[in-house]
Order: sequence, then structure tokens, then C-alpha cells
Amino acid sequence: MQKKGFQMLYTRRLYTRRDIGKLALTAVPLAALAAKPESKYGGVQVGTISYSFREMPEPNNCEALLKHMTDLGLNGIELMNAPAETFAGSPVVQRMPAGPPPPPGAPRTGPTPLSPEQQAALKKWRLGVSMDKYKALRKMYNDAGVDIYAFKLGLTMAMSNEEYEYTFNVAEALGANHLTMELPEDGALTKRVGEFAAKRKMYVGYHAHTQATPTLWDQAMSQSKYNGINLDLGHYTAGTNSSPIPFLQKNHGRITSMHMKDRKYETHGGENMPWGQGDTPIKEALQLMKKEHYTFPATIELEYKTPAGSNVMAEMRKCVQYCKDALA
Repeated sequence: MQKKGFQMLYTRRLYTRRDIGKLALTAVPLAALAAKPESKYGGVQVGTISYSFREMPEPNNCEALLKHMTDLGLNGIELMNAPAETFAGSPVVQRMPAGPPPPPGAPRTGPTPLSPEQQAALKKWRLGVSMDKYKALRKMYNDAGVDIYAFKLGLTMAMSNEEYEYTFNVAEALGANHLTMELPEDGALTKRVGEFAAKRKMYVGYHAHTQATPTLWDQAMSQSKYNGINLDLGHYTAGTNSSPIPFLQKNHGRITSMHMKDRKYETHGGENMPWGQGDTPIKEALQLMKKEHYTFPATIELEYKTPAGSNVMAEMRKCVQYCKDALA
């Protein structure tokens, strides 16, 4: 009995040594066993914009952004051009100012303007960079379970056709299904962008602030079926002093993505507030998306001032939980 037991143990040891190489080759990689982020709640795709992490260390570092996304369990992002172009090796990077937007009535500063020399260097680089850099960025995110559903870069009338092509090429390489940019006052610009979008068969979502009205996007949408709306619930609420729900119901077919923030009506001060403390019906908008099976993503944009004793990731977790609860 003792000999038989020894032989069985020895056989098991021989089997382990003999096949360990084979098992190593066929085993599932540890990275594949890690839980992938999932933020499609109740059929509604929830994500965020990279701007939400502007106060974090290295806000233009795509690896750091990806870590934030997976820590939050978010599987979709609207990626702004600064981190994407930094990853691809840009010699010039536009940086958003740290902190929340200025109070109502104060001018919005936006990115630091580039010098003419910087603009020339950036243009030269953009027209020569390989799309392989952006494809590698897409793979890194996709392998971690995160999709880049939108790419934001502002197009202008001064940009060349080649720069337009570059922008659409980047969005395509990243796997985005639409571009986002600020809605310009110049209808000639939305017409030109819409023509490029139609040629590339990629949608463009135009973002507005408190200048939003129920008819603000009508001209752009009439110029091209690829011109759409990047609706900001908070800005629309503050600017119109009304609920964006009727606008959502009327225009859902032309909305490429929706930003979520909680602002008060301008008549109540217009401030950005922690979610649930303003006048913006975020919960109702999410529930409408769930009920009507709207397929555009709902993008968390953390823009209110971080409360004392808290931090960006803690506030982002509150926003993510708010969405989960609203869509439960």
C-alpha cells in the first residue's frame, strides 16, 4: 500500500513536470482573467470625458487616464485631443486650465492659446504622424475593456483640408464613432465640417454652453445629416432656465452623445453643483434613455468644485453611483 501510494504521488509529479510547458502555453493570460470594466447600466452606455480628470496628476497621460477608468468601472470615454496627441508624440500640447469653469458671467478661458510657432510645429507634426500611434492607443484601451467612443478636437476655417483629414483619421484609428467640437457661430464652418463628415461617414456632435436654445443646432443639422448634437444637460438647463427633457425627446435621433452635469437655472445663480443639488434632471434623462432605448452614450463631465476633504476620484465615484441608482 505504501509503494502504491508512492507510485501514485510520483506519477502525479511526473505529469506536472512533463506538461508544465504545455500548460503554460495554453493557460489564459492573467490580464484576461482580470475583471473588465462594465458601465452599461439598464441598457444605457455611461462613460466620461477625459476633461473630468483635469485636476489629477498627469491629466494628459493616457495610461493614467485608463487606470482611472478601470478603477471607476467605466468602459467608455470621450477622449480629448491633448492626451491622445501627447501619447502619439506631439511636440506641442494644449492644456485645459485646472479647476472648474469660472462663475456665471465671467469669461470662459479655455485652452492656453498657442503661439504662431507652436501652431506651425503642431500642424507639421499632425500631417506627418503615423496613425499606428493612435491604433496602438486604441488597442491599449480595448485590451483593458475600454472603448473610445468619441474624439474631441476643434476644427476651424483656418485649418487646411489636410488637417481636417488628419482629425477624421485619428477618430477612425481610435475607434470613435463621432467627433465632438464646440458649436461655432459661423454657419460656413458647420457646413464645411458637415461635408467632410459626410465624405468620411462619421458623425460630428457639436457642444454648446449656456447659449443653447431649442433651435440652436437647426442650421448645422440642416446642412448635413452627419452634423449632430453633443448635448450638455447642465448647460442647456442653465441657459434656457428649463428642462432639457423635451429637447431630448424631440432630437434624440440627432444626438451623438450627452454630457451630464448638474447646474442650477441661471435665475437661481447658474452654478455647477454636486449631482442632485442643482436643477438639472439627470436622473429623469437617464431614465428616459432607458425607457426609449436611446443608444447614444451618457458622458459624465465632472465640472463642479471638488468639496473640501474630497478628491476627483471620490466625486467621480459618486457620479457613477448616481447613474447606477438612476438606471437600476
